[in-house]
Order: sequence, then structure tokens, then C-alpha cells
Amino acid sequence: MPSSINEKRRAVRGLGEIALRVKNLDAMQRFYENVIGLPLMTRFPNAAFFKIADGYGGHTQVLALFDRSKNPGIASRTQGLPPLITSLSKFLSPISRQKREKKRLEGLGLRVETAEHGWAHWRSLYATDPEGNQVELVCYDDNA
Repeated sequence: MPSSINEKRRAVRGLGEIALRVKNLDAMQRFYENVIGLPLMTRFPNAAFFKIADGYGGHTQVLALFDRSKNPGIASRTQGLPPLITSLSKFLSPISRQKREKKRLEGLGLRVETAEHGWAHWRSLYATDPEGNQVELVCYDDNA
């Protein structure tokens, strides 16, 4: 099927927001701002919003952190769920230089694992945020 037909049928055009329900909003904000390097768009008493990238049609791609203790509706829907059935376990972000980024993250005290995913032309770094969510930083690799 030609790609132009696929484009016409596809309703989803891009990622708008990834939302994490967090226990410690301040610690998570510091991690995503200072370690991962996402620019903070705005901070409210119960939430922080970071720009991931420009999105489709002028909509910015956003990482949203919501404080579980100050959002009872959000917290009550997820309270007590075991990690094996939660809805999010990984946040993915592109990087340009894998070796430099690995060294930087390890210098900040993070344990970093690496992997290659030839099918996607990615070399990946894996670390965890302060609440145990896996963060995958990917570098495009023409040779993979």
C-alpha cells in the first residue's frame, strides 16, 4: 500500500504527552531537568511539564510529571498496582553521542547498561530515574 494512503488513514500523527505519576515531584523534576536535560516548560504545585521536542502541527511533545499526593484522582486510579502491570516503565529520548553520554551519566552516579538494536538502527543506554522508571537514551547508528 503506498505510504500516502497510509498517511490518510492514520489518525495519530505524533506523540503529545507522556505522563508519569510520581511520589517525589521535586526529585523527579531535578532528574529530568538536570540529568536528562529536558527544558522545564512550567511548574505548578502538583505538576511539572518538560518539552521533549516540537511535535506535529504545532503541538509540543511533553513529559508531564504529576504528584500522586496532590492529585488524588490520579493516585487513586493507580494506588497499589504492582510494577508488572503498571502502564509505563520506560521513557525514551534520542542522544547524539553514546560514549560521552554514558560517561556523563556514570559520573552522576547512575548505573548505565548498554544495548544495540540493529532492527531499529539504535544503540541504547539504560538508566533508572529516582522512582525506578527505566530511561532509555538512544543514538541512531547507520551501521546497525
